[in-house]
Amino acid sequence: MKILLVEDSATLRYAISRYINEVGHEAILAQDGEEAMHIVDETAVDMIIMDVEMPGLDGFETTSLIREMLGEHWVPIIFVTGKSEESDFKEGIEAGGDDYLIKPVSRVILKAKIRAMERIIDMRNELNKANRELTELSERDSLTRLYNRRTFENRAQDYWRQANRSRDPLSILLLDIDHFKAFNDSYGHIAGDDCIRKVSASIAQCANRPGDMVARFGGEEFIVLLTNTPESGARHVAEQIREAILDLRIEHRESSACEYVTISIGGGTLNNTQNGDLTSLVHAADQALYRSKDNGRNCVSVRQYTPLPKLLLLDQHSHTRPMIEKQLLSHCTLISADTYTDALSAAQQQNPDIVVLDDDDINQALNFCRHLSELNAVRVPIILITNEDDSNAHTPFDQLVVLHKPVDSRSLLANINRFLL
Repeated sequence: MKILLVEDSATLRYAISRYINEVGHEAILAQDGEEAMHIVDETAVDMIIMDVEMPGLDGFETTSLIREMLGEHWVPIIFVTGKSEESDFKEGIEAGGDDYLIKPVSRVILKAKIRAMERIIDMRNELNKANRELTELSERDSLTRLYNRRTFENRAQDYWRQANRSRDPLSILLLDIDHFKAFNDSYGHIAGDDCIRKVSASIAQCANRPGDMVARFGGEEFIVLLTNTPESGARHVAEQIREAILDLRIEHRESSACEYVTISIGGGTLNNTQNGDLTSLVHAADQALYRSKDNGRNCVSVRQYTPLPKLLLLDQHSHTRPMIEKQLLSHCTLISADTYTDALSAAQQQNPDIVVLDDDDINQALNFCRHLSELNAVRVPIILITNEDDSNAHTPFDQLVVLHKPVDSRSLLANINRFLL
């Protein structure tokens, strides 16, 4: 172990460093708190023996600063002091110390304390290792060692946010082993498990860039996330995977697609993730997977996903929603809000392409518009349907259309389409 000894007395530094070397450890020496902090910043030490009474920063102050520097990383710190009052011990423990040595320092006691701390370090390392293994078990599929579905869904959100920031395209592939139930029925579950392991390994080998993520999505289905990958790149990776699975030459006499195990792949690419959401992109990949199966399986279908425009609706009187649902539901994604607070939150999180407000309180509606402006929201078009007429009303939004009741569906839809198309 590397043990940092912080001691302003040259005599004590020499004596204690000898004791440290005698038990087979390396002593790294510092004369004061500032030098100790510099060493900790530059060198990974396993333990610190810290004098309390030092010029400049004392041992307690130095320990507090070192604990702050190390964050969650724990290094045992043993104080060396001539003080033996209970209040001193309490102050030292509160500062971040773990044990005490009273001067004059006994060779036997020092060595015993180093061994005790060494055992604690070993136990903590074993515990950390066990925790890492438990985390790994909870994140991975037990059969394939790929990420499981829950882990994929959690981590995919991070990739999605990263793509949002960088404005890079993102692609999703969904993969399904063709006629796997028939394979299991014919060859048995042991052979089925072996097949899934081999297929998963081939998929992982093909999608192995740092920005790629592969997971078992359930049963014989897998999912691949490809960052910074346009439609052409996703199709290339998908074809590589399809050919790699075929090259495994796993016999499948029950398959109508081929004499060997094959895989069908569907993919979706979104060039700008700010215009869509992960769930919709996965759904687009799923639809593409169905096309691959309809085309005879053992094939790839990847398409660029163009999300429907999003319409945020706050309907205080339940008059407008039926018109929109009847005429536009197949042409846009409807986001409903019951209150202005909900509408404001939805506008921030989901970036609607248009907002429709049905409210007879025009001042309340315009106040909502001002809140959007203050939050630096995108200048989204707003249609306000109201009974109230306020010619003096002012809004920071340039694209505001006020429609006075009664509003016929043709007029409403014409104004919506003017902004969406």
